[in-house]
Amino acid sequence: MNNMVVLYSEKKKVGFKDIYLPNIIQIGADHKWDQNITGKNVVVSVLDTGVDELHPNLSGQVIGGLNFTNDYQGDVSIYKDNNGHGTHVSGIITGKFSTDNNVVGVAPEARILALKVLDMNGIGNVKSLIEAIHYSIDWRGPNQEKVEVINISLGVKQNDPELHEAVKKAVEAQIPVVTAAGNYGDGNIFSNEYLYPGAYQEVIEVGAVDRNNKITSFTNTNEQIDIYAPGVHIVSTYLNGDLITYSGTSMAAPHVSGAIALLKDQVRSNRISLNESEIFSLLCKNTKPMNLSNKEIEGCGALYLS
Repeated sequence: MNNMVVLYSEKKKVGFKDIYLPNIIQIGADHKWDQNITGKNVVVSVLDTGVDELHPNLSGQVIGGLNFTNDYQGDVSIYKDNNGHGTHVSGIITGKFSTDNNVVGVAPEARILALKVLDMNGIGNVKSLIEAIHYSIDWRGPNQEKVEVINISLGVKQNDPELHEAVKKAVEAQIPVVTAAGNYGDGNIFSNEYLYPGAYQEVIEVGAVDRNNKITSFTNTNEQIDIYAPGVHIVSTYLNGDLITYSGTSMAAPHVSGAIALLKDQVRSNRISLNESEIFSLLCKNTKPMNLSNKEIEGCGALYLS
């Protein structure tokens, strides 16, 4: 079975001067907050290295979880992050306001289902990923909550038919699957680089832009890219209560997952129910054009909530 790996790019420890929210302003999430739209109780399944739910910005944000790795002697009930990547991704989605700092996620009242599919070294296998997708589809919370978004900030370079089928099943269940495009780009938007499940047509594949909404040199580009989001020097939660900056498409994808949580909250407050395709259409309306010469690569544009 193909090994899948977490998508690392650049990692930096955060100093006090770094604690601010340019990525939140860049995508316009504050506009939704001003309307009291915060992603309340929308469950996002994060398939990653687990989550440190004791972090001050994540305390109470995790609704459940499961371990699909051999870490912790294979105890399925222990999904604690022992790598840091999954905690960082989760903080981007739903980090809550803390008295310790002013770092917060896109949808601070959403909830995380923490599915640990990567071990302490950021390595896992496709079988675990497939099982975690099926688990996300079937999961029910203590009040019969359902997963409403799946975030996958990892991937493999080779197509796997069973993985594709699992993704299609999630979409058929009206769950948007948000995936990182990958960090194997060559800086040329006219050349294609593929990572799976990102390259599947059914998913929402996310590329990375810098703070000026310019495509980064590291992001994969291909005709399946749906949307771009911030992926450079993103401050978020880390192990042991720390904050850290990561760069990569792994950071871009959770901005989109958090945005979908906000949009789900918005339509729910208006007593509207949208299917997966309609949510994607609404997401595309919340973008800025990037004015690229290659419109296929541009997708819907750069995420911007209004």
